[in-house]
Amino acid sequence: MDAMINFINDLLWGSLLVYMLLGAGAFFTVRLGFIQFRHFSHMFTVLKNSRRDSVAGISSFQALCTSLAARVGTGNLAGVAIALYLGGPGAIFWMWLIALIGMSTAFAESALAQLYKVTDETGNYRGGPAYYMERGLGVRWMGALFAICLIVAFGLIFNAVQANAISVAMEVAFDIPTWLSGVVLSVLAGLIVFGGLRTIARFAELVVPVMALAYLLIALIVVVMNIGQVPSVLLLIVKSAFGLEQASGGVAGYAVTQALINGIKRGLFSNEAGMGSAANAAASASPYPPHPASQGYIQMLGVFIDTLVICTCTAAIILLSNQFEPGSGVTGIQLTQRALAHEVGAWGSPFIAIAILFFAFTSIVANYAYAENNLVFLELDNAAGLVTFRLFALGMVMFGAIGKIDTMWTLAYISMGVMAVINLVAILLLANVVIKLATDYNGQRKLGLTPTLDVAKYPELRSQLEEGIWPDSRPPLH
Repeated sequence: MDAMINFINDLLWGSLLVYMLLGAGAFFTVRLGFIQFRHFSHMFTVLKNSRRDSVAGISSFQALCTSLAARVGTGNLAGVAIALYLGGPGAIFWMWLIALIGMSTAFAESALAQLYKVTDETGNYRGGPAYYMERGLGVRWMGALFAICLIVAFGLIFNAVQANAISVAMEVAFDIPTWLSGVVLSVLAGLIVFGGLRTIARFAELVVPVMALAYLLIALIVVVMNIGQVPSVLLLIVKSAFGLEQASGGVAGYAVTQALINGIKRGLFSNEAGMGSAANAAASASPYPPHPASQGYIQMLGVFIDTLVICTCTAAIILLSNQFEPGSGVTGIQLTQRALAHEVGAWGSPFIAIAILFFAFTSIVANYAYAENNLVFLELDNAAGLVTFRLFALGMVMFGAIGKIDTMWTLAYISMGVMAVINLVAILLLANVVIKLATDYNGQRKLGLTPTLDVAKYPELRSQLEEGIWPDSRPPLH
């Protein structure tokens, strides 16, 4: 069984997804006119107006914080350390590259999620890849398959992984038994997830900015303390990415392959660009400007913050501390804790434990929100179904906290990989719609207008959209 799981994992991540992610990212980067570079400052302009919400939707800022809550977790602290250990410093370069390219993919999936969103029975916005697969492509079975993969990956497996990272860190730093961490996590997560999407969004809005800024401050302190080493560390990352640190061609080729695979794998696990997960949060927002593309800009910023800022903080702490020793067996959260403790003293390890507590806990509740969104798509969101799933998800938190989850990591990668393949196919098939949205939005900006989507301009899309979501200057269809 393990051999089969590893075979599928290697097939997905050893070739297929590397080419698909890089290919899709390059395609959207070019077709959207290098939007993540040319319009970099506009992401912050949209962010300034992102606190508005509505009766039907959360604010764009809450959607950003919810997606960051899911993104910023073990991948940023433990995952970066593992990528370094398995792929060497060069893996960080490929993490950066996949994030920069993936920003355009994040724009595409989030703009589509906004365009094709619907309202549920309680009047709240719902949407995401499953919805644009059904409405945009007319292929419900594809959306259902994506929804099932997301529920398994995010609602169950990833929450076990996040809980495990918390319990291990708390045991190392404070000698707290893993079972006790599991009980506390399950109870606290239950209090939030039983409150629904808006409770999760409000929680993320309060916690995510504080935890991200605190971690950034600590990393900046470490950088300033070792400012003289920074140029050599940056050079090491770039040289290792292309095998220039290795002695022979064969060794160099293997090193580059390992750096590439681990960098992309950990990069996607962390920033989720192209996976289709963050698009679930994007669809729940009431964006301003009132145009699907504005949420695309917000989610591009999320990828940048996750990988180019927070993951880089972890890499800087580890590499500047000189605690990174290939082959030593010290990796994951233990390596990050050891590195920070070396730089700032004994309180470094407890700080990382607290950071992973907040980072991973917010991931647990945001991951649940994604899963619930897809339960709605599958029409399994009746009262009994929601309660059953919530209890099962909390059970996985407890299991992850006390269990050995080596195989869980591999299953998580497989589920994430299948999700990404399905989503990448969908957004490539809907690429013309993405380009229309970006062109319409930026065309209005050039005229000095506040971009607003008028679906009357796109009769080919009109029948695919739920009436009343977007302004329509023409009379109703019926």
